[in-house]
Amino acid sequence: MGDVTVVVGLGNPGPTYSGNRHNVGFMVLDLLAERAGGKFRAHKGRADVLEGRLAGSRAVLVKPRSYMNLSGGAVASVLSFFSVPADQLLVVHDDLDLPYGALRLKRGGGEGGHNGLKSISQSVGTREYGRARFGIGRPPGRQDPADYVLRDFGGAERKELALNVDRAADAVETFLTRGLEAAQNEFND
Repeated sequence: MGDVTVVVGLGNPGPTYSGNRHNVGFMVLDLLAERAGGKFRAHKGRADVLEGRLAGSRAVLVKPRSYMNLSGGAVASVLSFFSVPADQLLVVHDDLDLPYGALRLKRGGGEGGHNGLKSISQSVGTREYGRARFGIGRPPGRQDPADYVLRDFGGAERKELALNVDRAADAVETFLTRGLEAAQNEFND
């Protein structure tokens, strides 16, 4: 398919999860789809997909229809369908280890306990793909991290959410147009 990047947003399907911290990847992809002027369509690879141009670059935007922990199968299927290697993959996901609103882009590395990333790494056969990590902060007190990520953003967080999602979408566009290093220099907190 040539020079195209597959951008995956991680989240859980359905309205029950739409405002959850774990769904910030979907939120960023929805904004990118709006910027691209297109709509997601069901794809045979168990994902909703939008093919088009984003910031002048060819991109395939992907929201897996499986639950977060099973995202890898859908991602591998879409990469295969579009004949895109894993090194042209960027995954947008929530990250407990970054303070709320912090953004970090990187290539490769561990999964940091993120089951969605573990599923993708296992399914595509490598950890060497791009990641846009969106900080959601640590759970307060002794709250279980699994419970925390499946809760909606709190009131103070919601006030800044649209701005933070917009900034993450800008970072993805910079990654597409100018590469990882430029995106890191401009957006990494």
